[in-house]
Amino acid sequence: MTDLCYLPALDALRLFRAGELSPVELAAAVIARAEAVEPAVNAFAQTRYEQAMAQARAAAARYARGGEPPRPLEGLLVAVKEEAPIAGQLNTLGSLPLRDVVADHTAVFVQRILDAGGIVHARTTTPEFSCAPVTWSRLWGVTRNPWHTAYSPGGSSGGSAASLAAGSTTLATGSDIGGSIRIPSSFCGVVGFKPPYGRVPEVEIFNLDHYCHEGPMARTVADCALLENVIAGPHHSDVASLRPKLEIPADLAPVAGLRIAFSPDLGCYRVDEDVAANARAAAGRLRDAGAVVEEVSLPWQLDMIKRASQIHFGMIFGPSMGQLYDQHADELTSYARHFVAESAGIAKEDMIAGLELEGRIYAPLGALLADYDALICPTFAVPALPAEYDVADPVAVNGTPAADWLDVMMTLPFNIASRCPVLSVPSGLSRDGVPTGLSVVGRTYDDVTAFRVAAAHEAAVPWLDIAARRPAL
Repeated sequence: MTDLCYLPALDALRLFRAGELSPVELAAAVIARAEAVEPAVNAFAQTRYEQAMAQARAAAARYARGGEPPRPLEGLLVAVKEEAPIAGQLNTLGSLPLRDVVADHTAVFVQRILDAGGIVHARTTTPEFSCAPVTWSRLWGVTRNPWHTAYSPGGSSGGSAASLAAGSTTLATGSDIGGSIRIPSSFCGVVGFKPPYGRVPEVEIFNLDHYCHEGPMARTVADCALLENVIAGPHHSDVASLRPKLEIPADLAPVAGLRIAFSPDLGCYRVDEDVAANARAAAGRLRDAGAVVEEVSLPWQLDMIKRASQIHFGMIFGPSMGQLYDQHADELTSYARHFVAESAGIAKEDMIAGLELEGRIYAPLGALLADYDALICPTFAVPALPAEYDVADPVAVNGTPAADWLDVMMTLPFNIASRCPVLSVPSGLSRDGVPTGLSVVGRTYDDVTAFRVAAAHEAAVPWLDIAARRPAL
């Protein structure tokens, strides 16, 4: 696991600046790795390898010239989720009816990556319309988990997480409306950050949907902070974007003395034994680092969480697909059709009830975080879902069937409580050799403390220590 393609972004930047590594060498290694693993993993919807190598050569020349300081991402390969528009590139949302759509503009956060010297060598796969916790579509086929290809890398940012785990990118982007950054990060054993609502500018109309977030994904907490610092900050195009810009510091304070709440089940989820055991072990590591970690319970009810999210999705996300559904239903995936059909049952009168439910869900979390600096819990109730899992398929927790995938999506409460920053970091491996994740939930808009806790945990279990146990692709 010491291959160049797995080199952390910050280490690469240091070597670039010292003249000990060229961006061309790193780009060639990452692209070679991508070409080797893509037949098995299928994480990329589009590739731009020739353009990327040309940009890497230009970055190498800038380092060689010296003079002005290099830009924050100068010469690093970044895989961008296909959902995000980049002018002149396909922007299909993973949907057959949109297979020829070309974006006429670039999302603000992607432009910031380009302006910072990042090189977009690939666009990553998603489920259709990013509306599933697994990644397969009729347009791109099935994306698989590099740890165990019978399993999904999660969704909707599944291609991004899979490419990080496989070594076919250095950094990646994701978006999250129900767990779509954190679920793939958990399944693939990487780091993903759901920033609080408004931290990273979003494209309309979803910039006004408080469930919706753009965020960074990486193999280390520090690399995740590096990318977050590039993409975050206010922009005139997004009225919801926050001022002033928050920077995650390079040197994070230790967690000694922090009060951290630990919930193995959030009070209402049935959780796989391996997932729960790994989360409990993570809590122990943070205790060893000097934090005060206490087990707590939340008075949440799963039906309440599911109903609140169904109303919210039914008011915004589902209707956004409505016209395409009316015209091309036969070309859509089964899960996209199900999503639209379920949304049709939500009436405008439900909106007030949904907001009331959201308030009742946040209230005990807010009270808890008034007493504790952060909350930790499992990211997802099972280690992973099968690669070709569909909405009607059964999912079992410790041998007992769950009603549907909402029953195992422990990420949803933190889209409802969307002003809370959440990182997912690897917590260990399951009996099947698939990673499990730990969510670190901060107080509203307290991103830095969430990063402190995540970094402290990572220091006890570095990514390479976990990744070294992964079977070779």
